[in-house]
Amino acid sequence: MKIQIWAGLCVFAIIIAGCGRAGSYFDQAETGTQESLSTEVSTQAGTGWQAGQEKECYVYVCGAVVQPGVYKLPAKSRIYEAIQMAGGLLESACPDSVNQAEEATDGQMVKVLTQKEADNMDAQEIDSAQDGRVNLNTADAGKLMQLPGIGASKAESIISYRTEKGSFSSIEEIKNITGIKEGVYSKIKDYITVN
Repeated sequence: MKIQIWAGLCVFAIIIAGCGRAGSYFDQAETGTQESLSTEVSTQAGTGWQAGQEKECYVYVCGAVVQPGVYKLPAKSRIYEAIQMAGGLLESACPDSVNQAEEATDGQMVKVLTQKEADNMDAQEIDSAQDGRVNLNTADAGKLMQLPGIGASKAESIISYRTEKGSFSSIEEIKNITGIKEGVYSKIKDYITVN
């Protein structure tokens, strides 16, 4: 009987000792897990912060492309990448109508002309070039920016306006553009045409 009691106490002591070790092991494992989780979270937070530093831009690709639309691109993307996202050029497209190597900017509109449109535009530009005036209906952003008081944002506004509303019917219509009032108009009226 004494042997059975003694054996029972030994087993009980072993179980208690084992539970204590298991508990301390569990505590260590749990602490290690918490450390690794906090490391993982801080790593992810760091990645998120770095990702937040990278900007994205939205570009509207239209004209002679397979799928016109607005596309999200990583910062520093090029126009050719936006065109690829739009499914590429149609067979009727004039690849030279846009600078495909240009860096895309947020809110930019990229209109790819057909070969026929490009040919017509070239003829109109030749006509306006003969008298030295800038044609509001055909000039690209670079030519528009040569006008006094017209910067990049106003040039893009002029292009957006004619895309949405159609061709300018008179040079006075340019005053409908935000930021172009009588003061700017008086500076540029002798240098612009709509013919």
